[in-house]
Amino acid sequence: MVELLSSYLPVLIFIVVSLVIAGVLLIMPFVVAYRAPDAEKLSAYECGFNSFDDARMKFDVRFYLVALLFIIFDLEVAFLFPWAVSFGAIGMFGFWSMMVFLAVLTIGFIYEWKKGALEWD
Repeated sequence: MVELLSSYLPVLIFIVVSLVIAGVLLIMPFVVAYRAPDAEKLSAYECGFNSFDDARMKFDVRFYLVALLFIIFDLEVAFLFPWAVSFGAIGMFGFWSMMVFLAVLTIGFIYEWKKGALEWD
């Protein structure tokens, strides 16, 4: 029985070390944080409007456009990495399939650019 329990010792050490690291990472911000908020720190961040107003308020559609553009180009990168890794195995069909995919994304990017979705006035 002792031999069986000793085989679990590395797992126990791993759990204890991970709990210690998690505890340190949770406590350290309270120890070293700078505690002098000002108006700039308390202002709206990235969204462009105060987050404590009415949830039904109107806001600019450009936030949606930026989010959609991010999703488009994030998906492009998500497809490019596996394609690059397996490039030797997929041959010319895989190459031209990716070129068609990139062409469609490029056309969409040019369309968004011409429509002014990337302008932030």
